[in-house]
Amino acid sequence: MKAKDSTRGIVHAASGQNKFTLSRIVPGKLLEPFIEHYWAVRYNLPEGETYTQTVLSYPNVHLAFEDDEEGRRSLLYGIPKRPFVRELRGAGRVLGVKFRAGGFYPFWQRDVSLLTGLTIPASEIFSNGLSQWTDMILDAGDDAAMARQAELALLERLPQKDAQAELTARIVEEAMNDRNLIKVEQLSERSGHSTRQLQRLFRKYVGVTPKWVIKRFRLQEAAERLEKDESAQWAELAVQLGYFDQAHFIKDFKSVLGQSPAAYRNKSGG
Repeated sequence: MKAKDSTRGIVHAASGQNKFTLSRIVPGKLLEPFIEHYWAVRYNLPEGETYTQTVLSYPNVHLAFEDDEEGRRSLLYGIPKRPFVRELRGAGRVLGVKFRAGGFYPFWQRDVSLLTGLTIPASEIFSNGLSQWTDMILDAGDDAAMARQAELALLERLPQKDAQAELTARIVEEAMNDRNLIKVEQLSERSGHSTRQLQRLFRKYVGVTPKWVIKRFRLQEAAERLEKDESAQWAELAVQLGYFDQAHFIKDFKSVLGQSPAAYRNKSGG
């Protein structure tokens, strides 16, 4: 089944529409507690042409099976400390597994913060038969077929559910969906956990701090609104996103996206 489409977090998403395709497929019920969705990217650029895509990453670990001009590989991506940037050239395809916030911990059983900012060979985690697994996925055919092969392989490694991981996932989802959540103290009160308890949960199961998660979701929202809503004003956005003043909002926006809100909007064509 196809997952809900969204371009949230994909910087200047409209520019990439004729450069690559992106599809998402929902996992089966047994893997649903651990995996948000599978995603597949395909591209075929003319010789000599490149395209650079930036993504404001969610607080999720990704497992990716990649096939391009440099060959095949399977990589595990921890949460990037900076926006994720990928340059596309030639032809390629990727099948990715987006673990839920907290959903990777049961497979690994170590603090997910140890992966933050890192990209490592997936063989360091999934060592048994990974090469064969990679070929079966990338040779499967269309996007749905690749996702089915990944599903079968992960079912062979199905871990026990972890109640604390699922609790943490619900807290992260609330932070994502409620734009009124702009401070860790609010998230603490809403979840019934102290700030210190939240910090421990997030370090172990998510990989980044509650403050990082809240700020990233609000900046994703700001970027999306600047891109899609010509009437959106960043002074108003700053207030809505909980910033003390417009200057602090612009500083955060620029530190994460590398450009001011005004420059971002101009590049978006708004």
